Amino acid sequence: QVFGIFISVCFGFYSGTAVFVAQYYGVKDIKSIRKLIGFDIALGALIGLAFLSIAQLKAESIIHIFAKDEMVIAYGSKYLRIVSLSYILMAISFALSYNSRVVARMKVPTIINASAMMVNIVLNYLLIYGVGAFPRLGVSGAAFATLIARGFELLALVIYIASDKTHPFHAAFKELFVKDFGLYNRVVKTGLPVVFSESGWSIGLTLVFATYGIIGPSALAVIQVASLTSMIFQSVIFGFGNGASVAIGETLGIGKFELAKLYANKTIKIALVMIACMVAGIILMIKPISAIYNFSPETTDLLGKVLVVFAFTLIPRMLSYIFQCGILRAGGDTLFCMVIELTSNLVIELAMAYTAVVFLKWPLQMCIALASLGNIFKMSAFIFRYKSGKWQKKVI
Repeated sequence: QVFGIFISVCFGFYSGTAVFVAQYYGVKDIKSIRKLIGFDIALGALIGLAFLSIAQLKAESIIHIFAKDEMVIAYGSKYLRIVSLSYILMAISFALSYNSRVVARMKVPTIINASAMMVNIVLNYLLIYGVGAFPRLGVSGAAFATLIARGFELLALVIYIASDKTHPFHAAFKELFVKDFGLYNRVVKTGLPVVFSESGWSIGLTLVFATYGIIGPSALAVIQVASLTSMIFQSVIFGFGNGASVAIGETLGIGKFELAKLYANKTIKIALVMIACMVAGIILMIKPISAIYNFSPETTDLLGKVLVVFAFTLIPRMLSYIFQCGILRAGGDTLFCMVIELTSNLVIELAMAYTAVVFLKWPLQMCIALASLGNIFKMSAFIFRYKSGKWQKKVI
């Protein structure tokens, strides 16, 4: 959850920058793109440093938000202090890979990211359990595995960009870090609402999870498993939405508004099919997922019910994502998105979850269903905004 808040802040600023990068790429202004990449790297490093400092100084206090058990706090704070050392590395890697999608250079960064994931998985196994000559480090081993994998990822990305002279990011230091405050101010003006929006979403989700934790340890375990399961399917929608935003943003950059609307309509139709497959996929995976975990029969039964509810509540959540991140933000319509996002997550969804847990004392699956009213509100607002056409803007 801490990492989720950190990456959401980065994602917010990078999304604001990507609106400009996409439209500059549409008109092939590589010089401005390099300035923006340098801006993202510098800003990402500062964000990583800020979160690193907080994690090192306040680890116990942070973990205490989610758990009261002293052993959990001890393990959690130990993990957080080690894994937070990767935040600066991750922020810079994310800046490079996230913007690579905008300039149609995702093949190698995707391979690098997948390789880093495999390094992480293998090192987790070796360092948690102490396989062969590797020390048995338990929770600390998981943190060190992540740290090493993030270092590998950044090094590989830098080597790739430095060796490819045709890459738009291949530039001298002075080309990346240029004093162009007029451009940066426009980027921040567009990106800041996304930062508040994404941070609000992440904080809201964290508080909702903490609210579900009031029900008991079983509920907290189930919601984490259900969240991870749905994330596997959601990642496909996230990737598709990001790809759509690139195509729509580039088209808006060259002033072809009707073509951008056509792309947006196609995006919605394809997304609807993908979301239907996602719902079916989660339901079909209930038994295999439940079999992985050594839960009690009662917790396993709860997990099945929660996964069914999760599957259907993801329909408004994922449609909202497509409209927000795939279409509206491509036109720089970030302020409207921020207002709707914060209202949905920090007001409606959190209030509904708290009401269901504390006052109504409903079972977890019903609490999740009631909280989904926030996403239904968000989806409806984004559809209305999309139909108005006010999102179609040329920002460069």
